[in-house]
Amino acid sequence: AMENVSFRYCGRAASALPNVTLEVPAGQTAALVGPSGAGKSTTAHLFMRFWDPEAGSVSLDGQDLRDFELDDLRQRIALVAQDTYLFNDPLKGNILIAKPDATAEEVDAAVQRAALSDFVATLPDGLDAPVGERGMQLSGGQRQRVAIARAFLKDAPVLVLDEATSHLDAVSEAAVRSALEDLMADRTTLVIAHRLSTIRNADVIVVLKDGQVAETGTHEALVAKGGLYAKLVSRQMSGAEKVAE
Repeated sequence: AMENVSFRYCGRAASALPNVTLEVPAGQTAALVGPSGAGKSTTAHLFMRFWDPEAGSVSLDGQDLRDFELDDLRQRIALVAQDTYLFNDPLKGNILIAKPDATAEEVDAAVQRAALSDFVATLPDGLDAPVGERGMQLSGGQRQRVAIARAFLKDAPVLVLDEATSHLDAVSEAAVRSALEDLMADRTTLVIAHRLSTIRNADVIVVLKDGQVAETGTHEALVAKGGLYAKLVSRQMSGAEKVAE
């Protein structure tokens, strides 16, 4: 939860988040949407305590994040972002970053659940295959599935998805989205997405504008309301129709 949170980036006069209050219900999926610059990623980063707010509090299970040991907090949260950083190590080593002491069986299970097994089967060295600097020997979809495998292996109760499918083609997105749906089950999940089709089934959608909460509700309720969310959906649908033409 955030309560009366204000945050401003160093060197900027305006606040990125001026006095924001919102809650992600335990065990449910909350989606953050809004125009570019609305404060979506800033909100997610504060929830992961990449920064601390200037005012107000950010809490997990009622406990202020500043009261956690940072390692303890990090163990409770898994992140799948739009850009997955991979090291110039074998595939297995890149997955084990999430849990260095994991067993081979745990790694195999994470690979299976992340829809990576078929790809690994095509590699002569399997999980020992190198991925290249920043994972350049893998496609965007494969790199995203490595990030999902890390999250499965970590098995944290809180999941943050920050534009996790934004750079993928339609075929890769379908495979990644299926794996993400499996990963999101029974977790408290915060989703940030520009593609509104990816968050239709969220338990609650939080619409941000200029760093403030403009609307909250389900997809159906917000569309029926005819406010900012409905306009964003309409705009994306019109854009999709033009592309199809």
